[in-house]
Amino acid sequence: MPDHKQGQTQAQVEAQAQVQAQVRGKARRGGWAAQTGVFLAVAFVAAGTCGALQPATGIPPEVLQLTQFGPALAVAAAALLWPARIRDRLAGTLPARGSRPAERAPRTPATGRAALLLTPALIIALSAGGILLTSGTLPATNPGALAHPLALLAAAQLLGACAEEIGWRCYLQPLLRTRFGPVTASALVGTAWGLWHVPALAQGPAYAAGFLTATVALSVILGLALERVRSNRLLLAGAFHTLVNLGMLLVTDETAPAAAPMMVFGAACLAAALPWLARARASARRTATAPDRITAATAHDAR
Repeated sequence: MPDHKQGQTQAQVEAQAQVQAQVRGKARRGGWAAQTGVFLAVAFVAAGTCGALQPATGIPPEVLQLTQFGPALAVAAAALLWPARIRDRLAGTLPARGSRPAERAPRTPATGRAALLLTPALIIALSAGGILLTSGTLPATNPGALAHPLALLAAAQLLGACAEEIGWRCYLQPLLRTRFGPVTASALVGTAWGLWHVPALAQGPAYAAGFLTATVALSVILGLALERVRSNRLLLAGAFHTLVNLGMLLVTDETAPAAAPMMVFGAACLAAALPWLARARASARRTATAPDRITAATAHDAR
């Protein structure tokens, strides 16, 4: 015969532990608005300053744009102001909104990471097909015709992408996840990321609309893919960012920005985000229908 008193005590202990974890989580999530404001302010100002200093460095902008280091400098500023939280924030281990503190969230399998790194190929393929259909030509670039070696460009792109992603996906995304769900947090990060690219927005309304669609969709893909990743977050986000940039460099003419190719690119990113959204919705349904550990234990003891 089951020991009802012992089972009830265990359920109470688990419930108490869950409440305590939630209280600790709320304490650690506090001040998200101030942290977000400081990060964005420094990211914008630092990017503008770095861009102004670029001509003096002699670094060709087509190799590496110093504006990309704005988000990294913003993370450094946040680390000075909130040093106790920065390590957990960058590791993505702070409690997220809607998570169950008493349970350890399952880690993202290797297949999810592989899917993330294969998604840029899908985006570039969709973009190339869309540009070909809408314009009748594809302004592809021969890697041998580039002004700089492709290996140098790839290394510089990875460095710049990581300088961005340590801010957007490794700091701001986990920060907003303490207040919003994964899709909403990702969309907000993508919007801020897009608005941060001030020169791109100055190319006209159609170009800006396509660009913002792309940044939001790409941010949703990254946010959902990195939701439960607790290691190599920066390298994964930087590699994804680099692959997208290199793909667009080879299939579009970036020296003469045009609205139509950018709108096609935005649509391609949106299409590539749909499977990730469907996967997240299916996962949320499975989580919602799964019995809570405390409820399940109580039901078991009641039999």
